[in-house]
Amino acid sequence: MKCPAILASEQERLAALYEHGLDDEALIPSLDPIVQMAARMFDMPVAAVNMIGSDHVFFAASVGIGETDMRRDVSFCGHAINQTHIMVVPDATQDERFHDNPLVTGAANVRFYAGVPLRSPGGLALGALCVLDSKPHLNFSEEDQRRLMELARIVSDRLELRRIETSSNRHRPTFDQYAGNSATPVVWFGADMQIIAWNAAAALSHGYSIAEGVGRSMDMLLPERDRPILHQIIARAIAAETVGHLDSFSEISGLRKDGSCFLLGFSLFAWKESGKMRFEAILKDITAQRREEAELRQRANIDLLTGLTNRAHFYRVVEDTLAIPTPAAVFMIDLDGFKDVNDTLGHALGDAVLKHVAARIADLVQSPDMVARIGGDEFAIVALDLTSVESAMQLAEEVIQQIALPIQVEGHDVHVTASCGVALAPLHAQEALELVSDADLALFKAKLSRHGRAFLFTPSLRMQAVARRLYAMELHRAVDQGEFLLYYQPQVNLNTGALVGAEALLRWHHPARGVLTPISFIAALESGPLAAVVGSWVLDEACAQAAYWRRHGATGFRIGVNLFEAQFSVGDLVQEVMEVLARHGLPAEALELEITENIALDNDEIVLETLRKLKDNGVGIAFDDFGTGYASLSLLKTYPITRIKVDRSFVQGMLDHKQDDSVVSATLDIAHGFDLHTIAEGIENKGQCRYLKQKCCEEGQGYLFGKPMPASQFASLIGMKMASAA
Repeated sequence: MKCPAILASEQERLAALYEHGLDDEALIPSLDPIVQMAARMFDMPVAAVNMIGSDHVFFAASVGIGETDMRRDVSFCGHAINQTHIMVVPDATQDERFHDNPLVTGAANVRFYAGVPLRSPGGLALGALCVLDSKPHLNFSEEDQRRLMELARIVSDRLELRRIETSSNRHRPTFDQYAGNSATPVVWFGADMQIIAWNAAAALSHGYSIAEGVGRSMDMLLPERDRPILHQIIARAIAAETVGHLDSFSEISGLRKDGSCFLLGFSLFAWKESGKMRFEAILKDITAQRREEAELRQRANIDLLTGLTNRAHFYRVVEDTLAIPTPAAVFMIDLDGFKDVNDTLGHALGDAVLKHVAARIADLVQSPDMVARIGGDEFAIVALDLTSVESAMQLAEEVIQQIALPIQVEGHDVHVTASCGVALAPLHAQEALELVSDADLALFKAKLSRHGRAFLFTPSLRMQAVARRLYAMELHRAVDQGEFLLYYQPQVNLNTGALVGAEALLRWHHPARGVLTPISFIAALESGPLAAVVGSWVLDEACAQAAYWRRHGATGFRIGVNLFEAQFSVGDLVQEVMEVLARHGLPAEALELEITENIALDNDEIVLETLRKLKDNGVGIAFDDFGTGYASLSLLKTYPITRIKVDRSFVQGMLDHKQDDSVVSATLDIAHGFDLHTIAEGIENKGQCRYLKQKCCEEGQGYLFGKPMPASQFASLIGMKMASAA
């Protein structure tokens, strides 16, 4: 743990704390609304104004704080006061200063921190305004930081008022020494409510000259409705002979000479002088401050780009709705491929598209239903009193159709599509976070199926999500402990029956569940951070095995390796492939890399350029699962493909169903027209094999020739096939 530094100005800093009356660990009520606003604005469970003493920390105001270690040497704020501006710790467990801090490892479980130092007029750090969470936040944006600093400025203003109050209460010099030239409006008056003295700042704030105040009643500074409040406080103080701080008003009305009113902060102090009660009022025009606070409150609820409700307010509305409880439906909406819009048109036009989309969704929703922008290109709807699944799905389809209409932006005709997930209460959930999560899971399913689709939540989606999370946690162990292995499925020349190669297929030797096929874990692997790592291992392991077999008799052997999408965006795939081939002495033509249509569509330019370079180096490129998507023909025109793999679903039905036969025949004709090689997957019987030979399909793969098998078993198959071919 790294302890915060103690700067050379420490003694001056502690003296400033004393001047502000912050040495007694007293709470400051006027700061409570600000920490509450901070917690709401950033959707954080904890917000606080921390004062840093010589060896400990204490709260001037806080929300959400439980039992906590108040030592200065463990305090995050102890570090923050040494910063020039704001200190943000996205994930404390990954920060060398805090990863072993008791506030991180103990019951407080601090993972995220953002704090702004609070400084005295002389620039000395008194403490910090901070927000904290028990989960990391990697997206605390520059806009979020600016808002927190705006709140910190409000806190500093109130601390300065506190300093003035404290200074007045601790010692009472003459008026000219204390307030005569101060920029803070100060008024002294007697028990008869007549003004004894006031400074130029007080006179100016109420529209008077300084000569117009002495001898006149304090009533002239307040509208009639607020005067009784002041009279009652003064009467009680006189009766009890109270000295010191009397009361503060965070907001009453001030009255100017011209009759106009304004918001006024008002603090009162009393002392005795020659046996007579004397009073001091420290005033502050807080009109601009309240306007700024109102704007901040609005910003806490509104998305600044689109004017829609923001994420935090959306969640609160869903919580309030289900707390009643009231039937409702939640729609989670995500634009498909919006990154391409930003990349091609720029972020300014991308923002304009988001505004158009927001307006279109809002036009479909009537009050009291609500539309929100959750962040980025994600939107949400909460529809109240909606109980019908049919009505909910109809609204979802209308939203998708409206978004899909062309958008005119600065001469560009922009087309975007959207996916939507839907969940209803109480049908699917009766608690806000669960309902939103259900809609998110349905959205995830919609995006997996295809673009521009709405999907209704089903309980099986949550079971799948739980399985993905469990597998995601276990995948790290699998990589670390070498639990992955490769199986190999034979690929055969249909005319000669000779074994020409194999497809390397990933398996997971799970310590409790045995050998697992990809259908059990591939979704968790592809969506996590390990896909590129595992993909690199598969490439290296498969090439090493193929090189070994080629050196031991299988001279023309070719290995097929499936690529993960992540491999195209991490490092240089072309360089990696060529280094692997060189390391194992494997010629480029002995390797065939397989890609799916989804990879090509999601990373069009990146994938295209990478595959061109690989093909130029002699590596084969196979298009897997051909015919199952909707853009295959257009991709064949631009992508450097060397082989088409006919999908097993069509092969298995081609002898019995005319539609499947048509797809297979068309695919083979297209491949021949493009001068591409072909291989059919899923061949299970001799009838299918004969039919494909008649259709001039060159190669086949399937249970007829062999199931996927370990390398040791496949080696014996190589021997038999080679002998047979000889």
